[in-house]
Amino acid sequence: MENIVLPELELMAWEPCKQTLHLYLQIAGKIQLALMPRKNHWWNITLLVNAKGLITHVMPAGDFTFQILFNFQLHQVEVIVSNGKCEVFPLVNGLSAADFYNKLFAAMTALNIEVTIIAYPYNFPTDDTPVKTPFSQLTQYHTYDPEYVQRFWQILMWANEIFGGFGGKFYGKTSPVQLFWHHMDLVVTRFCGRRAPLLPADATTANKEAYSHELISFGFWAGDDKVREPAFYSYTYPSPAGLDKEPISPAAAKWVDSNGSPMALLMYNDIRLLPDARESVMSFLESCYRGGAGLLGWDISDLEVRPLDEL
Repeated sequence: MENIVLPELELMAWEPCKQTLHLYLQIAGKIQLALMPRKNHWWNITLLVNAKGLITHVMPAGDFTFQILFNFQLHQVEVIVSNGKCEVFPLVNGLSAADFYNKLFAAMTALNIEVTIIAYPYNFPTDDTPVKTPFSQLTQYHTYDPEYVQRFWQILMWANEIFGGFGGKFYGKTSPVQLFWHHMDLVVTRFCGRRAPLLPADATTANKEAYSHELISFGFWAGDDKVREPAFYSYTYPSPAGLDKEPISPAAAKWVDSNGSPMALLMYNDIRLLPDARESVMSFLESCYRGGAGLLGWDISDLEVRPLDEL
């Protein structure tokens, strides 16, 4: 994917579509939350990038298994069952989040898949003003733009390959490259193995599980209410003193405040047209890692994967 022409993805141009797609993904994610066996740091509930779009993990359903595929080539949802059956419905402009919810559950019922979910959005559209309306009543989100969905997916495929290569350079515990549907960001995370300080007793169960161990996380999102354009990011937890003084590259990268802690940002538009865009993102990931890992005292040399001819 070295020579890919990276598309424009201005947030304002597709924000209504992004919000609608976000809700679609949350519904599929909550089905995984209900059915998948637990895995550390919520890795059991994420979505994965594939050659057709986004897909769930393989989920158990009694005597068979199934997956939900968002096919962004054909713009349809496919509920694929291990017994050979499949239900499909189209993704079209005008398909509201409520319609999507009803069609997806009708498809699963036709396939003898029984599941009960927490049927309202999670921290949507923002953490400060979450929607409490059930999915089945969310008719105001109904925009689907095939062109922008494909642009988003194309960028995800490109970032997925970069994140996968970066993750493979680390001997410590490393997450899959996965899309977390609560914020719709593609993420890869490194862990050194040490426990992180305990979060306050009133912290959410979600955060207690996500931040149980020291980590450095890296991701891409398409923009939100606070960062109004697509960006790559990185943060370290727990955030060590002086992190925002660590040098990061390329020159366009910067440290910003994120809820009282430093976060590194590399805006997508700053690298999109560069001939070495891939190397720019890889440099960003590596410099953010070395800054956080060095301050936390990780054994950087020991955790670094060596080329096979050096083993």
